[in-house]
Amino acid sequence: MIIRLIPFIFVLLWGSGFIGARFGLTYAEPATFLSIRMCINILFFIALVALLKTQIPKGKVFWHSCVVGLLIHGLYLGGSFKALSLGMPAGLNALLVGIQPILTAFLLICFSNKRFSTTQWIGLLLGFVAIALVLHGNIQWQNTAHRHFAIGMSLVALLGITLGTLYQKRFCQDVDLVAGTMVQYVAASALFIPWAFSFETMQVQWTAEFIATLIWLVLVLSVAAILLLLYMVKEGESEKVASVFYLVPPVTALQAWLAFDETFDIYGVCGFICAALAVYLVVKKPRLPSQLRPSYKTQI
Repeated sequence: MIIRLIPFIFVLLWGSGFIGARFGLTYAEPATFLSIRMCINILFFIALVALLKTQIPKGKVFWHSCVVGLLIHGLYLGGSFKALSLGMPAGLNALLVGIQPILTAFLLICFSNKRFSTTQWIGLLLGFVAIALVLHGNIQWQNTAHRHFAIGMSLVALLGITLGTLYQKRFCQDVDLVAGTMVQYVAASALFIPWAFSFETMQVQWTAEFIATLIWLVLVLSVAAILLLLYMVKEGESEKVASVFYLVPPVTALQAWLAFDETFDIYGVCGFICAALAVYLVVKKPRLPSQLRPSYKTQI
C-alpha cells in the first residue's frame, strides 16, 4: 500500500520546495540562500557517492553534467528563487515552471520530426489558456513593484529546466544519477557564490525557522526526493510519477494557501484546473517518446 503511494508522496515533497523557498527567502537573499544550500548538498552527495561507490563522471561527460547543473539548478532554481524573492506567489511560480513538459514537447515538435496527437494539441492550447487565466485574475502578490521582472525570472527558470532536461537526455543519459547530481550541484554553486558576492549583501538571519527550512530543502528535497526517484526508477514506478506530476501546481497552490494564506479568484482556480488538465493531456497515454517526457531529476 505504501509503495503505491510513493509517486504521490514524491509530488507532495516536490511541491513543498516552493513553500520552503518562500519561507527561507525571508531570512536570506536568493543567491546567498542557494549558495548555502548547494554547499550542503555537495557534502551530502559526496557522502552518498562514497557510500554507494559510484563513478564520478569524467572527461566530456563531466562537463556535460556541469552544463546540466548550470541550466537546471542554476537557471531553474536561481530564476524561481529570485521570482519568489520579488513577491511572486508560490502557487503562480509553480504553475509557470510546471508547464515544462508542455514546452519541452512543443520545442521538439518545432525542431524535430515529432508529431502531436490531437489530444496533445488540446493540452498545449489549454496550457496557454491556464496561464492567461491565472495572470488575468486577482493574484495575491507580496510585492507588485517588480511584478514583470518576477514573471520574467520565472520564465527564465522554465527555460532553464526545459533546456537542461533536453541537454541531459542528449548528453548525460548514461551518467550515474547520484554522481551526476553531485557534479551538477558543484556547477550550480560556481554560479551562485559569485552572484551572491557580487550583487547581494550575503547577510543571513540564522533563525530557527531559517535553519529548519534549510534542513527541509536539503534533506527532504535534495536528498529524500532524489532517493525516492531512484527507488521508483529501479522498481519501474517512474511512469506513475509522470501520470501524477500534473498535480504539482495545484498541490503547491493548496500548500501556499495553508502556509501563507495565498488566495486566487475564480480565474486563478480555473487556471490551475486547466494547467493540471493541460499537462495531463500532453503526458498521458499514448505515451510520448522518451525525449518528450518531463524530467524529475531536479529539486526546487
